[in-house]
Amino acid sequence: MRTLFAALAALLAVLLTAVAVPAIWLDRNVVSSSGFVALASPLGTGNDFRTALADTTAKAVTANLNVPPILLAVVQPVIASSTKALTEDPAYPAAWQDVLRRSHELTVERAGDSDDGSALILDVAPMLNLVVDKVAAGLGQQVSMPQEVLITLGGSGQRETIAQVVRFAPLFYWLGAAAVLSFVLALLIARRRSTTAALLGIGLAAVAVVWKLTMDQVVTRVVAKSTGNAVAEIFKNNLVTAAGAAFEPWIITTLVFAAVLAIAGTLGRIFARS
Repeated sequence: MRTLFAALAALLAVLLTAVAVPAIWLDRNVVSSSGFVALASPLGTGNDFRTALADTTAKAVTANLNVPPILLAVVQPVIASSTKALTEDPAYPAAWQDVLRRSHELTVERAGDSDDGSALILDVAPMLNLVVDKVAAGLGQQVSMPQEVLITLGGSGQRETIAQVVRFAPLFYWLGAAAVLSFVLALLIARRRSTTAALLGIGLAAVAVVWKLTMDQVVTRVVAKSTGNAVAEIFKNNLVTAAGAAFEPWIITTLVFAAVLAIAGTLGRIFARS
């Protein structure tokens, strides 16, 4: 009976770990505003993204600019020169982080409240404000812009998934605690702890491999799906790639721990027989 209970506890520990670890990572790096900003901040430094952002900003400023039509011919060269140097502006890093915080609030914090069907909503108004300030200085008059300038991508299915992750985020840590408890219980009640340790190691290694394969598949599918917007496309592709890279240390750590367990358990069985 002890052997059966130990096997069930070990299986439960592996299954809970398979769910809890990715969920905790999501809570820390996606649900958390500071975690999301830290994950996505480096994306604003890429040359392709900065070029696309400058182009989109120039178009958005021109479209939303509240100035008489007769002044547009004068304004457009000012907009072009301002957006060209947008990402070299000393205020760019702070504006980019403001974009990420606003976008996180619209996408994650309001995921269950918004009627918008888009999965990801980027509010690039802070970037436009940098350009508008320069345009206003060039014209010598005030230039007004809307409070929000949104770029959307994804669909309602992905948005509902985000809402569910946010809703159940506090439970993920309890799942992690339950995994640790099941792990310890399996070792305590097992008749042959070395064998149980080895099997736990093999199980955790299999889980890590599944994480890796699933992550690669998700990245491939997301990158293959076009958004139709240059800024959204580059941001989406870079974000999912960065997320995959950020989760890899967790996979490696799990594999190392699994290898230690498997080796220790195997050595324990060998010495027990000798």
